[in-house]
Amino acid sequence: MSKIDITLKLGQRTYPLTINREEEEQIRKAAKAINQSVKELQDNYGIKDTADLFAMVALDFATRFMDNIQNTTEDDELIDKIRSFEKTLEEYARE
Repeated sequence: MSKIDITLKLGQRTYPLTINREEEEQIRKAAKAINQSVKELQDNYGIKDTADLFAMVALDFATRFMDNIQNTTEDDELIDKIRSFEKTLEEYARE
């Protein structure tokens, strides 16, 4: 994996990073999503404090992440049930 140096702007600050080249697009998209969320909070709620803005964005992202984890777990349980049902049907078809 080759490494590259990039600079991201989050809020009013810039952050130099060294990342894997393959991760660049995803990291830039994440930074764009963070900046967009910060702007929406500023525009909709008039929040000025940068720490408050980033705390609220972190809470929003963490909540969505946790929802995705729960959905994935539910999907895995459903897949297990379907596989069990398929196995039962195969056994029934053999008889």
